[in-house]
Amino acid sequence: MQKVRWGVLGVSRIATVKVIPAMQRGEWCEIAGIASRDRARAEEAARNLGIPKAYGGYREMLDDPGIEAVYIPLPNHLHVPWSIRAAEAGKHVLCEKPIGMNVAETLELMAARDRTGVTMGEAFMVQSHPQWVRTMELVRGGRIGPLRSAIGSFSYFKLDSGNIRNIREYGGGGLMDIGCYAIKTSRMVFGEEPGRVSAAIVRDARFGDIDMLTSAILDYPSGHCIFTCSTQVALQQSMRFYGATGRIELEIPFNPLEDRPSRIRIDDGRDLTGSGVTVEEFPACDQYTIQGDLFSRAIREGGAPPVPLEDSLHNMAVIDAIFRSAETGQWVEPAALLRAATAL
Repeated sequence: MQKVRWGVLGVSRIATVKVIPAMQRGEWCEIAGIASRDRARAEEAARNLGIPKAYGGYREMLDDPGIEAVYIPLPNHLHVPWSIRAAEAGKHVLCEKPIGMNVAETLELMAARDRTGVTMGEAFMVQSHPQWVRTMELVRGGRIGPLRSAIGSFSYFKLDSGNIRNIREYGGGGLMDIGCYAIKTSRMVFGEEPGRVSAAIVRDARFGDIDMLTSAILDYPSGHCIFTCSTQVALQQSMRFYGATGRIELEIPFNPLEDRPSRIRIDDGRDLTGSGVTVEEFPACDQYTIQGDLFSRAIREGGAPPVPLEDSLHNMAVIDAIFRSAETGQWVEPAALLRAATAL
């Protein structure tokens, strides 16, 4: 088996601290190059991470025939433009979440994928983590009875005006950065798409009216997901799933630590004291390593990547619908937004 030769577009923290080291530990990935608009920064990252080649521009990397696939951790507004350029250069693309700025952009990206024939997907690393695979298995198997409700929250506190998460034109704000996780994981576990959504948003005028606090209800055929996300609330994350006869809670749902086991709690609902709680523990693993290897195998062996663009499109439709609902004060149907966008 020949490892896939990856290039990384950008020297962001998520890439240099989390994703690159994790992929370097994988069986199917070779990080062959890293690019920055500042060559010195690319060279520094390459030295620190043991990467053979550094590029002084994104196009320079895309023009290198030695790079087979690219990982794109750029700011949100650059995801689709550079993913399309990479695809047109014949590179497979793993792009950070959220896949783009809206449904229309995501449809453009899907058209580029279909036109070029490359493998392309969204870097929602939670998709393949063992704790989420097991949670889906337990729910599908009826362990907590029919699923009725999911409740989640995700927040951190950041007031830095120069941070991309606080720049609205870059796709900043809580919903795009972290609210997307509750959307993605509730869709995964319900195994359905929400028929309509309702939302409320608090915006911060200091940062171009980014959404600093967003709460939403996702109305699924089988039940509801209710979640809150914020860029100005204490650091925390939670996700719980409630069935007719029990519940499942993931201890650290979205960013489980790679150097220690992760755990989920299953409560059979017999009482409020927790006497019916059992704990399942999963050996330490790195979800970014798993993601990179599964994507690389899809390139080598064929088949879909862990999170194909069809899934990304539905997630983006829910994000668009939440923004629309908060603006109008009305329930909004994600499917209606998809129909409208595809009709253009």
